[in-house]
Amino acid sequence: MMIISDISGSLCRCSGSPEMIGLAATPEVSLADEPVRIRAWGLPPQTAITLRAWVRDEKGDIFHSRAFYQTDTEGKVDLEQSEATGGDFRGIYPMGLFWALKPTTPYRRLIKWDVMGSPFLVHLELYPSVLLVPSEDHLPAVTTVVERWYVAPGVQRLQVRDGRVRGALFIPPGQGPFPGVIDMFCMIGGLLEFRSSLLASRGFASLALAYFAYEDLPKFMPIVDLTYFEKAAQFLLRNPKVSGDGVGVVGVCKGAEIALCMAS
Repeated sequence: MMIISDISGSLCRCSGSPEMIGLAATPEVSLADEPVRIRAWGLPPQTAITLRAWVRDEKGDIFHSRAFYQTDTEGKVDLEQSEATGGDFRGIYPMGLFWALKPTTPYRRLIKWDVMGSPFLVHLELYPSVLLVPSEDHLPAVTTVVERWYVAPGVQRLQVRDGRVRGALFIPPGQGPFPGVIDMFCMIGGLLEFRSSLLASRGFASLALAYFAYEDLPKFMPIVDLTYFEKAAQFLLRNPKVSGDGVGVVGVCKGAEIALCMAS
């Protein structure tokens, strides 16, 4: 989606009126690990502008970012080539507005919980000046929205309750077999699926593995029982869609520690 206006805010274009301001993000619909190209045009040459991004997570929290740019001699900005002069980052970072997103409420984390049913909607806004202190009084000259999905079409999600093993298995589309991966996160507990769904979108059979504070698993994990993770690997290898020459393990924080123990 793209909304275009002139600098005066009018949608009509009469003789002698300013050139229409445009803002485009391509592709408009993409996986969350794919790059998005952001461009603006129709602005006065050599003028400072502000680009702002914001997204609302599934809990209602707002995450936002902004950066200042100077238009070129043709009144254009292309984030693949244009340098951010200030804001939340400096330099040429085509995806800076995405990775610089920070919470309005401190200490909140941007996590996608429903990976199958909905995307994150990232709103992009252009202001034809340097926006030092954003407020509701400042209205963007032009806006657009991009959809960031965490699963590709055709990926299957299977709830896992096999013996003691709990989690979610993501299978890519196609006949397979596919390389298998066990995916684990840190000490917050529960089940995080957004990385496994993206791995499956790239051709891996990925098991998002919970190991405490989920369903009937222990609420705390004072001692690591490696037999649980061995059972998870055996479960994955039994699946006919998984190639039988071993599985990979990816983890962060405590999950990385467990991954190293499994590999040894």
